[in-house]
Amino acid sequence: MKKVLYITANPKQEEKSFSLSAGRKFLTEYKAINPKDEIIEIDLYDTDLTFIDADVFAGWEKLQRGESFETLSDVEKNRVGQIEQYTAQFMDADKYIFVSPLWNLSIPPKMKAYIDKVVIANKTFKYTEKGPIGLLKDKKAVHIQASGGFYSGTEATGFEFGHNYIKTILGFMGVESVESILIEGTAMTEQSVSNIALKAKESIDGRVSGF
Repeated sequence: MKKVLYITANPKQEEKSFSLSAGRKFLTEYKAINPKDEIIEIDLYDTDLTFIDADVFAGWEKLQRGESFETLSDVEKNRVGQIEQYTAQFMDADKYIFVSPLWNLSIPPKMKAYIDKVVIANKTFKYTEKGPIGLLKDKKAVHIQASGGFYSGTEATGFEFGHNYIKTILGFMGVESVESILIEGTAMTEQSVSNIALKAKESIDGRVSGF
């Protein structure tokens, strides 16, 4: 049995979002093939997800000085404790399904805030004399992303910092198997909703069994 994190970052209703609709289809098909796997859904826009701030750094500094967790202020405990909770959950998972739109050429801020809570030195990666090394081995990920324009295989490829970032940061943590399902052109007038949905279905079909 595998543990799968289904991580979404989109405030829209599922039926009104190309990325969330495709993500749900992928997850439904995955469950049908892997009924015994444990699925944990994390809706980042329905989560009290705080950013790394001065309280986090203050708490970390106390812990690095050798102080106990109990010496932290209530706010520091809350901030640092949340990070430890998400990091432990991420490390314990076997597979990750990231679902997000491309916003202003990148990922939504909630997704970045989440990633900042799991990319932690000496837990998901470590520094060595030869540079940083990822500590998450033998794990898989897929990123489902919808974008208003076309980026993959076009001159605009270099402007796409959504999937490229997800793939890079996962590789930084040691996750080498990162697949992509890119739903592009959702804002193009010549693209009909039904045509986009059909292309998304075609991209998903046949990809789930190998995940």
